[in-house]
Parts: sequence; C-alpha cells; structure tokens
Amino acid sequence: FLFNTLNSLSALITARRGEDANDMLLKLSTFLRFALERDDMSLTTLREELMAIELYLDIEKVRFSDRLELILQIAPEAYRCNVPSLLLQPLVENAVKYAISKSETGGVIQIAASTNGSALNISVEDSGADSGAMEDRESSSSAAAGIGLGLQNIRERLETVFGSLAYCRSTTSPLGGMRIEVCIPAEEP
Repeated sequence: FLFNTLNSLSALITARRGEDANDMLLKLSTFLRFALERDDMSLTTLREELMAIELYLDIEKVRFSDRLELILQIAPEAYRCNVPSLLLQPLVENAVKYAISKSETGGVIQIAASTNGSALNISVEDSGADSGAMEDRESSSSAAAGIGLGLQNIRERLETVFGSLAYCRSTTSPLGGMRIEVCIPAEEP
C-alpha cells in the first residue's frame, strides 16, 4: 500500500498535478497517523474505523479512479460499537489487491454492519476479479502473505480480544468475489 501510494504520488508530481499530489499526501499522512496511534489490542468505534477505511480508499481511488466503488450499508446503532483498531483495513486492502486491481473494469467493495442482539455483524465483500476462483485467490494470496495470512491474523486478534465470542470466516459473495464475515460482541465505549 505504502509503495503504491508513493509511486502514485510520484506520477502525480511528474504529471504536474501538484494539487492532487498534495491532497493525496495529506490523506496518507492522516491515515498513517491513525494507524500509528493504535496498537493491535486497542478498540475504536466502528465509525472511526470506517473513517480510516475511507481515507485509505480515497488514496486508492487516485490509482483506480472511477474503477473503485465503495458501498457502505451500516445500521445506525453499529457505528457506536467497539471494534479492534484496523480490523477492516487488511480485508479492504486484499479486496483492492486481489479483486479491483486485477479487473480491467474495476469493481465494488461493500462493507455492511448491523447488530443482532448482543452481536455486531460486519461483512466486507468485493465483486471479484475478471477471472479466477475464490479458492485460487485465497491460496495464491496465502503464498504472498495475503488474505490467508490476513484472515489468520484477524482470527487470532479476535480470539485474544473476545475469546470464543467472535469469529471470522470467508465465503463467496453474491457480488462475485469474496465475502469476509466478522462477528464480535456489540459493545459500546
């Protein structure tokens, strides 16, 4: 992500798009500040987590222009719930890397969240790449320290923070790509 962003910044500067480069640099700075101020075990509200995701995707939109669409379907009560800091970022980053960037036409990333009793249910799904099955994507990304390792890290973080009250699983998305489902206790600060 960082190297891609720096390359995009370089391209903007070379193309004499200084205002766009400055805007991208400010977003990168804000995102990095958010990431560095948090540790793996800290909790943040889903609202703050989504703000960080939107910063991240605003940076990626410079690379992908109109090829990247974000859909948020967040129930109002879900915004107040606590989530582990930067829980969603690796899921969204993998959707960009293995779906959006691999598709000539780009695609959609959809994030949904709702509460169901004492549980917060979150899903991150994508429209997939132009070719390749989910199994190929998951195994190839595991080899490249991608979604397989990312999912394992998320599962371990959830186990550490919530014990058996949380889970993370992957399925096929109706959008055509992957769907990652996370369920954690619906706790407010």
